[in-house]
Amino acid sequence: MNLRLSLVLIVAPAICAGAPDAAVQVASSVQAAPEALRAGASVLGYDESGGVVVLREGSNHLICLADNPADDAFSVACYHKELEPFMARGRELSKEGYKGRERHEIRWKDVDEGRVPMPKAGRMLYVLTGKGFDAERAEVVDPYLRWVIYLPYATPESTGITAEPGNTPWLMYPGKAGAHVMISPPKD
Repeated sequence: MNLRLSLVLIVAPAICAGAPDAAVQVASSVQAAPEALRAGASVLGYDESGGVVVLREGSNHLICLADNPADDAFSVACYHKELEPFMARGRELSKEGYKGRERHEIRWKDVDEGRVPMPKAGRMLYVLTGKGFDAERAEVVDPYLRWVIYLPYATPESTGITAEPGNTPWLMYPGKAGAHVMISPPKD
């Protein structure tokens, strides 16, 4: 790793921890989206207090979420705008201290009982992780992109997709409101 890149990785988290720069949040978050959709995506990011704010209004169907500066790992995501109530509820529950399966089950119950709307047909989520974001080059360092297709209440029987994780697309949380197809390409 060269010295300049090392400094980006070391300095970037410290800068973001206090007051994330909106331009960097926008530039980094849209990296998760297909290139043709980046310019028109809405972008949510974080303010100095850690609250989620709209950084850019979009003109297409995608919402991108910037990396959370309170988290050590670098992760950005873009998803169909009809998933926002479900995603917002997840962020709310995380802020309240819920994690893992418990957080999922509360959200699923909210969808089941009509408190959180969820689209009936499939909706896309793109998740991009890495070691950080090099703002000078406008690229994620050591990127890993995976795809998720939300198919609420889908089962292996209704889709023909296995529920066993592996080297093929697989169905996570079958039969639940948050059922989704995981597509994780092999890492280099």
